Amino acid sequence: MIDPMSQSQSQGPDGQSQSQSGQRQRQSYDEMWGAGDMGDAPPRDPYRAFESWFRDENPARLRRKQREAEEIFRLTGITFNVYGQAEANERLIPFDIVPRIISGREWSRLSRGIEQRVRAINAFLHDIYHRQEIIRAGRLPKEMIARNEAFLPKMIGVQPPGGIYTHIVGVDLVRTGDDEFYVLEDNARTPSGVSYMLENRETMLRMFPELFSRNRVQRVSNYPQLLHKSLAACAPPGATGTPVVGVLTPGIYNSAYYEHAFLADQMGVELVEGNDLRVVDGRIAMRTTRGYTPIDVLYRRIDDDFIDPLNFKPESLLGVPGIFDVYRAGGITIANAPGTGIADDKAIYSYMPDIVEFYTGEKAILQNVPTWRCSDPSALKYVLDNLPELVVKEVHGSGGYGMLIGPTASRREIAEFREKLKARPGNYIAQPTLSLSTCPILTKAGLAPRHVDLRPFVLCSPEGVTITPGGLTRVALKKGSLVVNSSQGGGTKDTWVLEE
Repeated sequence: MIDPMSQSQSQGPDGQSQSQSGQRQRQSYDEMWGAGDMGDAPPRDPYRAFESWFRDENPARLRRKQREAEEIFRLTGITFNVYGQAEANERLIPFDIVPRIISGREWSRLSRGIEQRVRAINAFLHDIYHRQEIIRAGRLPKEMIARNEAFLPKMIGVQPPGGIYTHIVGVDLVRTGDDEFYVLEDNARTPSGVSYMLENRETMLRMFPELFSRNRVQRVSNYPQLLHKSLAACAPPGATGTPVVGVLTPGIYNSAYYEHAFLADQMGVELVEGNDLRVVDGRIAMRTTRGYTPIDVLYRRIDDDFIDPLNFKPESLLGVPGIFDVYRAGGITIANAPGTGIADDKAIYSYMPDIVEFYTGEKAILQNVPTWRCSDPSALKYVLDNLPELVVKEVHGSGGYGMLIGPTASRREIAEFREKLKARPGNYIAQPTLSLSTCPILTKAGLAPRHVDLRPFVLCSPEGVTITPGGLTRVALKKGSLVVNSSQGGGTKDTWVLEE
């Protein structure tokens, strides 16, 4: 469904080795209990009301509720597809009923950092497809763009409606301490997972209404309405009346099809496939029972290469012939804009602190994880010498695939990955193994800590930036595991952001 761990600031190997060593020696920070052992000290303030409620609950009732939650997800059809596995390729994402709770103060700081980062990403995309001032200023090497397969030359000079490239962004975060947050990844192409955020909250409200009367939790249920409003605000100049919005899906076999259908339904808009659309009088029109109706904004969940067989992959059966020409002429808004993938490229990510400072004039509020770009010979040597201690990822990888987690890998896996690195060093980045924070999950024995990450969802339009309070918390259900991807056995939690 989504990628767990990702990139960061590029430093010299010596400095990063020290950082990594410090992380390795430190016990994981638990978001319910702080730095102490579970249950040995009072819970942190955000969890006090929950812990008091949990202590008075019957464990058998809670386990029954956990099973009920799983049945709700099964009956609702909240599943995802796993590519490359012939057997049981459709899975239920495990859901844990213990919420992840964030204080209003913590969220306020995170929100400022997220907004700063997203605004910088949008400015960066506009710049690299126009004057490329960041390259002229020497803050980003030219080859990082020119040789990057995520860069889309056809977007050079194109001005998206409203100047917005990244209409929907997912920013993956991890926590390592009381006030230490890192950005692992920027998802600027087609970020997924928001439907699970919404269903998680709906399930918790249904099963534990009393918890929400004890905790002032900020709501997330209005996300579909905010999404529709934000997309409509990005309609092209030629749109008349109320903008017509649609969701473009590759079809039922896509891993996130449930989400495509869910969001279209919640927004009250049409879910369309490529063969439902065609160019009519210089506009993109969708097939209806009354003929073809022009569409103004298309929330696409299809990769760039497949969106238009006339301009990209000729063999694509998923896209719309000629849609990119209509887009360049200003006849339709495509969200997110084609070519945004370069902003979530893992090598580009390593420059994000410079990118944020270049376009905002401010230091980045949220930290990057130190990152080695293996295309650099000295960095490659360090990575090869320290593979058992590092996390190595493909520059364009996602979903937890194509990565190596050194501390948990076998000698054989490390040896095989070493050969991959030597053969294609530019295809990889490496990072230290962070001591990710834990949150409790419900087990047969009671509460047990498991590692988590967080993907907040951000909406951008000419009217401003809107950040949903919370997001999708993914949890590694296996003890000690750092991989939170659903495709790799991870689950999800409801994420609460308190009013204060």
